[in-house]
Amino acid sequence: EVMSAPLLSVGERAPVHEALYRMSRERIHRVGVVDDAGALVGLVTATDVLRLQARSALALVHEIEQAADVEALGAAHRRIERLVVRLVRTGVPTPELVRTVAQLNDRVLVRLIELVRARDFPALTTRFAFLVLGSEARREQTLATDQDNAIVHADDLGGDELTELERFSHAVIDALIGIGVPECKGGIMARNPEWRRSLAQWKHTLERWYGTPTPEHVLAGAMFFDLRTVYGDAGFERELKQHVAAVLHDNARFLVHAGANVVKFAPPLGLFGRLKTERKNGRRTMDIKKAGLFLITEGVKVLAQQAGHVDGGTRERIHALATGGVLRPAEAGDIEAAFDWLAELRLRAQVQAIEAGGKPVNELDVDRLDSIERMRLKVALETVAMLRTLLEQRLRLETVR
Repeated sequence: EVMSAPLLSVGERAPVHEALYRMSRERIHRVGVVDDAGALVGLVTATDVLRLQARSALALVHEIEQAADVEALGAAHRRIERLVVRLVRTGVPTPELVRTVAQLNDRVLVRLIELVRARDFPALTTRFAFLVLGSEARREQTLATDQDNAIVHADDLGGDELTELERFSHAVIDALIGIGVPECKGGIMARNPEWRRSLAQWKHTLERWYGTPTPEHVLAGAMFFDLRTVYGDAGFERELKQHVAAVLHDNARFLVHAGANVVKFAPPLGLFGRLKTERKNGRRTMDIKKAGLFLITEGVKVLAQQAGHVDGGTRERIHALATGGVLRPAEAGDIEAAFDWLAELRLRAQVQAIEAGGKPVNELDVDRLDSIERMRLKVALETVAMLRTLLEQRLRLETVR
C-alpha cells in the first residue's frame, strides 16, 4: 500500500475522534500513534476507528433491546444524543449517521411499545399498526425532532377493543414524552382521535384531504404521505399507500396546492448569490431547515407524488425520479449533494448547541464555516433555487397565484 509522507501522527492519549478528524481533514486513511517521547508505537486507520464507533452503536442497540422497563429504556435513549455528538465529531458520513439515528430511534419505539403492552395491555388486539410519519418515516431524523405518529386498525374492532386501543395509545405517547421524546406541537400523535382511525376511516380521510386541498389538508396530506409501520400489521401500511397512490393519480389540483406551499420558501440568497443571514448576538446565523432542507424534502416529495413513488426517503425518491426521467442525472446528483451537505450542517449546528449546554436547534452559525464550507453552502442553496424553479415550471404554479 502507499503511505503518505511525512507520516502524520497523534498522541497515544488523544481521543479517538481526534485521529479520525486528522484523517478527514488531510484526506488520508491512517495516522501514526506516538508516545510521550514522540516515538512511533503504532498505526490507526479510518476503518479501525469506524469499526470502534460501530461497536458502540451496536452496544447501545443491545442495551435498548435488553431494557427491562421504561426507566431503563429512557437511560438508553438519552445515550443516543451523546453517541451522535461523538459520531459527528469523528467525521462519520452524514447519510450513515442519519441511518444510525433512525435505527436507534426505531429500536427505542419498538421496545417501548413492547414494554407498555406487556405491562398494562396483555390482551390488546393484534389487528392494528403503529405508524410513524414525516421525517421519522423517511428515516431522516436528526436531534431536534418531535414525535409524529398514528394508528390504523381493523374496521371491525368491537367497542371494548377500541377502548383498550385508545388507552394503549395514551400510555405509549405518555411514555415517549417521559423518556424525552417531545410531543408534537401540532397534535400529530396516536393518542388524538384524528390520528387513530380504522382502515376505512383513514381511506375516507385521505380522500377528503387530497380531494379538497385547503391549507390544513395540504399539510396533513403531505405528512401522511410519509408513513411507515414500526409495530404491528404492516399490511395496513401497504393498503394505505396503494390508496394514496390511487387518489393522487392525475390529481393535479392537490399537487399544485402542495407545490405552492413548498415554493413559498425561497433559499436565502441575495444579490449576486450572496448568503442572506440574520444577526444574533453579533453572529451571522441561518435556519438551515427553512433555508433549504424543507424545500428539498417537500419539493422532492411533491415530484414523487406526481410520479407515483410512494416509498422511501428523500434520497431514494431522488434516485427514482432520475430513473423515471423526471430529473436529469446531473440535476439528481446536485440535489442529492445539496441535501447531504445541508443535513450535515444541520447536525453540526445541533451538536454545537448541545456542547454549549443548550438544546439541539436548526440555527447554523455561518461565521463558524470556513471559506470552502461557505462556498459549498452557497452552491447547495443555488441547487435549492434550481429545484424551486423546476417545481414552478412542472406544476405551472402561476395558476394558484
